[in-house]
Parts: sequence; structure tokens; C-alpha cells
Amino acid sequence: MLAQVSRFIGVGVTALIVHWLVVRLLVPLGLVPLLANVFGFVVAFNVSYFGHRKLTFKAEELSHSRTLPRFATVALSSFAVNEILYALLLTFTPLRYDLALLIVLGVVAVMTYLFSRFWAFAT
Repeated sequence: MLAQVSRFIGVGVTALIVHWLVVRLLVPLGLVPLLANVFGFVVAFNVSYFGHRKLTFKAEELSHSRTLPRFATVALSSFAVNEILYALLLTFTPLRYDLALLIVLGVVAVMTYLFSRFWAFAT
């Protein structure tokens, strides 16, 4: 279990960095943070799905037709929470957009792990 949590953290941090960097690249180009966050999610989704499938949960024997829709459901639900929390932090705190996003991504990671482990990649 500890090894799996460590792998989840490794993949999750990688996806988090990708997500955060996409947002950091797009906002200075004129995209508002909440819209840039959508693009960051889309790019990081691939890192997260394939990383968790192969490394975290070692679920390569399970079909993509089973795991992808489940993980997409988890990821989209997590992203809905992400976007709501992000909007709240941007609206009601003086935090910079990039710091607010780091906080949100960390909070949502716990939810993603639990649903991924016990449903999306459950054997």
C-alpha cells in the first residue's frame, strides 16, 4: 500500500506540474486563469491516466474500455471540484492565480487517489 501511494504521488506530482505549467504558459498569453485551467487539465489528464494505469495501479491487464471511462469520470468529477475551488480562491482571496491552483491541485489529489484506487482501476 505504501509503495502504491508513493507511485501515486510521483505520477500525481508529474501531472500536477504539467497542469500548472500549461496554466503558467497560457495566462501570460492572455487566457483567463479559469480557462487556462481547462487546458491544463486536458493535457495533464493523459499524464495522469497512463501513469496511474501503468505505474500506480499496474492495471495494464484491464482493458482501456473499462478503465478509461471510469478514470475519465473520476478525473472530470475531480476537475469540477477543482474549478469550483479555484474560482472561490480567485474570487475571495488575495492569492495569486498560480499559488491558488497549487493549493487546489493538492486538495483534489486525495479525492482522485481514493476514487481511482477503489473504483477506476479496481481489479
